[in-house]
Amino acid sequence: MSASAARARRFAARADLVAIVVLATASAAPAASAGVPRPDPDAKAAIVVDARSGEVLLADGADERHQIASTTKLMTALLVMERARPREVFTAPRYEAAPIESQIGLETGERMRVRDLLTALLLESANDAAVTIATNVSSSRRAFVRDMNRRAGELGLRSTSYSNPVGLDSRRNRSSARDLASLARVLLRDPRFAATVDRTQARLRSGERRRTVRNRNTLVGAYPFVEGVKTGYTQGARYVLVGAGKGRGAEVVSVVLGAPSELSRNQSTLDLLRFGLDQFRRVRVAVPGRSVARRPVDGRDELAVGVATPRGLTATVRRGRSPATRVRVPEEIEGPLAAGRRIGTLEVRDGARVLSSAPLLTASAVPAPEPFSDLRSPTGLALALTSLVVTAIVGATVRARSRRRRRTPIK
Repeated sequence: MSASAARARRFAARADLVAIVVLATASAAPAASAGVPRPDPDAKAAIVVDARSGEVLLADGADERHQIASTTKLMTALLVMERARPREVFTAPRYEAAPIESQIGLETGERMRVRDLLTALLLESANDAAVTIATNVSSSRRAFVRDMNRRAGELGLRSTSYSNPVGLDSRRNRSSARDLASLARVLLRDPRFAATVDRTQARLRSGERRRTVRNRNTLVGAYPFVEGVKTGYTQGARYVLVGAGKGRGAEVVSVVLGAPSELSRNQSTLDLLRFGLDQFRRVRVAVPGRSVARRPVDGRDELAVGVATPRGLTATVRRGRSPATRVRVPEEIEGPLAAGRRIGTLEVRDGARVLSSAPLLTASAVPAPEPFSDLRSPTGLALALTSLVVTAIVGATVRARSRRRRRTPIK
């Protein structure tokens, strides 16, 4: 086996081995915080978490169980998104809503697409839309509630139990700030959901009838960094709000439960979102075209080629932390390769989690190995000599057999 083959085998066996480096731009002292003070939410319970990792940034009574009003509809939304197509049509059942209930006035037998029902559910917080979803997704409201509780268990929402798909007050319809944040994180991964809760209003269609619904979360549209998610109010739950915010490349989710007023609920949500986003900073990890590592060239003594990202790389990290960069490239680069050929990947990591990544390209052309370059190493020379000896033995054996055949008389 040649030295080149040996190197190839070493690369194949060690392709997952990486070099850990911390670039100067990433390891420098973190920028000074904007100084957003730690909030003191005016609520029974509150939390703000990193939407991507789930890391808790602030929590106050986050595991206490409370009534949750219309944030119940987040689970209703999840089930219909998982079980029905957006263009599927549902038929409204008979539903006698109390005068104080939020609704869009669906008539018994009225037909509406799932995507419009979902919009009414999330923006207008329509109870009749919730009941229509429940009776069409499952065989009955009771069956739907069983499905809600089963799904909560599957998601690990240990403090959550449901008794209705709407959010009406009940001792059994409860959750915690932590569970609601976890549920919101699941939902926000779906672009349909994220786009819906970030709207200020929408038009619904049912046959020839048109309706306009407006987002009850008045923070959406009023504050550019706010992107949802769901409000709620009942006498038992008081004012609740699951919020989401984005900025500086970060995304956070907040929950406020049991606020005494709509004003205090909104202010507590803004304080939590601002504080959460302020816990992150953007750092430049790689400059476009600047080599982040160098690797030796196979068969070319004392020659190394740099690898670089074509567009650079930035990452969002927690303040006070320096991101580790992982360079995934072969231990040796085998040519010929043109400049700009992809050869690996640069990753920015926070522990086991990849924050961002970019392709690594050859910064210059990679020449082919020099002729007989394998003979320069002891291993290559030994392999070459072994090959010559074997070839000589085989040749001698073949010639000897040929001579014996010629000497044997034909009878």
